[in-house]
Amino acid sequence: MAVIATEWVTRVAAHDYGDALTKSILFFEGQRSGKLPPTQRMSWRKDSALRDGFQIGVDLVGGYYDAGDNVKFNFPMAFSITMLSWSVLEFGQTMGSDLQHAMEAIQWGTDYFLKATSIPGFVFAQVGDPYGDHNCWQRPEDMDTPRTPFAVSKQFPGSEVSAEIAAALAASSLVFRPTNRAYSARLLKRARMVFEFADKYRGSYNDSLGPWVCPFYCDYSGYEDELVWGAVWLFRATKAPYYWNYIQANIQNLEKSGSVLEFGWDSKHAGINVLVPKASVLLNFSRFLSKANRVIHCGNVVATPARLVQVAKSQVDYILGSNPLNLSYMVGYGNKFPQRIHHRGASLPSISQHPQQIDCSDGRTYFASSNPDPNLLTGAVVGGPDIKDSYADSRADFEHSEPTTYINAPLVGLLAYFKSH
Repeated sequence: MAVIATEWVTRVAAHDYGDALTKSILFFEGQRSGKLPPTQRMSWRKDSALRDGFQIGVDLVGGYYDAGDNVKFNFPMAFSITMLSWSVLEFGQTMGSDLQHAMEAIQWGTDYFLKATSIPGFVFAQVGDPYGDHNCWQRPEDMDTPRTPFAVSKQFPGSEVSAEIAAALAASSLVFRPTNRAYSARLLKRARMVFEFADKYRGSYNDSLGPWVCPFYCDYSGYEDELVWGAVWLFRATKAPYYWNYIQANIQNLEKSGSVLEFGWDSKHAGINVLVPKASVLLNFSRFLSKANRVIHCGNVVATPARLVQVAKSQVDYILGSNPLNLSYMVGYGNKFPQRIHHRGASLPSISQHPQQIDCSDGRTYFASSNPDPNLLTGAVVGGPDIKDSYADSRADFEHSEPTTYINAPLVGLLAYFKSH
């Protein structure tokens, strides 16, 4: 055991967090939908979905594909933008040249959300028929499956997706406030409007859009956490007493809707506890504990801020290759990383290499191939190993081999922190 521990310490010390940070942000360029800019660095990706929303007279071009498919699911997309914004707000000063790219990644999402919330009384929650899309293995540049837009409204509410978009807009308004006050003000104004809509017309999009959003991104924890989460970010952006009073009046509802320790695209409880300083709340980030001069007690175990940093670092290092397989779970980082990820664009030849259309069923040959992906989705972090620390490196094993925007987004902040510490 001592020898193994020594070897792991050596590997941990060798990690280049700056390189991993650069690549984790670059990944978002591989997930872009719409007309790509001249500054696009992931050059094997090309324009896609240029007519999203046009069938109903609304411009819904842009945004991100959530994972290895070609659907735009706005609930997890909004969470990804909120987390990218939080990462920049907390650690942007340590990002160096990557800060500009991180802000571009945020704006790619917020520009789209301004479109998705441009019609009063409606919030677009999704673009694309997920069943049609998942039955095909096509490049986003080729897709000819239905690009159906789905929206929530006063009659068919979706408080969770609306409030998360409000959170993303509010958080990003803080990011752009020092450099682009007009854009920041526009984001904040829209965030207020969308939050008001989410709160006034309460209900879950499970009920209004269930057949299309489930089982892909069902809301399992209720929409109350997103409402409080949205109010938290609006309070940070405005300092308005209204939002603080809203938080105090509604935070107790969270005890009924999920665990205070959970945090992800569906459950915001732990994130709320970090951002809302309140007696008897356990703060789960060491920086907040340090500022408050507090520790966490778990039975007989006392978790100091330093210990929490150590645990967080061990998780990051595991992802980057300090694990039993010596495998980096970030594509393009290190010498050994996944070669066959569950991702349409990465697994199919690029437009440059194969300009002819690849139809829905034609892509299956590439899906079933054991060859490595022809395109490197640099920075993509896959689902990871199974419970036994094994990894099959199989496209068909989507639970373990599929990358997502909401895996990468929180990691950006961690990598920025460890780059400078």
